[in-house]
Amino acid sequence: MISKFLDPKNDIAFKKIFGTEKNKDILIHFLNDMLTFREKSPIQDVTFLKTNQDPEIAARKTSIVDILCRDEKGNQYIVEMQVAKVSGFEKRALYYASKAYTSQMVEGGTYEDLKEVIFLAITDFIMFPNRKAYKSEHVILDKETYEHHLKDFSFTFFELPKFHKDINDLKNVEEKWMYFFKHADETAEKDLNKIIGQDEIIERAYEELNRFSWDEVELRTYEQEVKRERDNIAAMNYALGQKYDEGLAAGMEKGKEEGKEEGRLEKIGIVKALHAQGISLAVISTATSLSEEEIKKLLS
Repeated sequence: MISKFLDPKNDIAFKKIFGTEKNKDILIHFLNDMLTFREKSPIQDVTFLKTNQDPEIAARKTSIVDILCRDEKGNQYIVEMQVAKVSGFEKRALYYASKAYTSQMVEGGTYEDLKEVIFLAITDFIMFPNRKAYKSEHVILDKETYEHHLKDFSFTFFELPKFHKDINDLKNVEEKWMYFFKHADETAEKDLNKIIGQDEIIERAYEELNRFSWDEVELRTYEQEVKRERDNIAAMNYALGQKYDEGLAAGMEKGKEEGKEEGRLEKIGIVKALHAQGISLAVISTATSLSEEEIKKLLS
């Protein structure tokens, strides 16, 4: 049976819900529900910004972040939905936040003009295995006094695999959003009232996922994104799977230098196999930890 609701973790669906002017109030509601505002009032309004600020990336027509916006006070918010487990995602968060921060500096501007950058990510994998809570908030604190003087960066991560609440146990709007991301595409219409309650914004988020309100082009784009994400995950699993591990282990048995050569040859084989399947250089780079230039040399 086809589910009425699509998957909000899908890049196309995610941006349709949270990244359009029509649904700007959904994004504001979501940010206010999920972030902790200790010293300032919640967001009243946002303006969407270009997500491809890097000219080199913009030339390749790829988005560096899912959603980038600015509130009425000038603070910037980066919102990411990350499905595939990638190494160094926390470093990527730092990179994106620093790019957003430095891009504020215009000619004639001063450092005092720089505003906060708040990074929020929902991940469909575990980032911090030693931490039980599904939500973690990261700020810069003094090492001895834990005072919070450097306030312009904060990072909030929500790890979906750590969220285990049943539909009957949802106690607040944050848990409703977590349930939404984890289970929307398998939610029956008869159960909506249990989830939504009096929250009209979450109800609208579900309405945006109603596959019967999407046109043919939108659904085709959605399915293409599903296929692309599956290909990416399959490529990474292949690259980091048993064959590669066995190659390295066999190489190490032959000695340090021979082991390096064995591992290198194994990696070359993986690169060529992925490339033959039509996997992009960017995905191969993520899977093998090689730069795109190194990959091009191996393929030449």
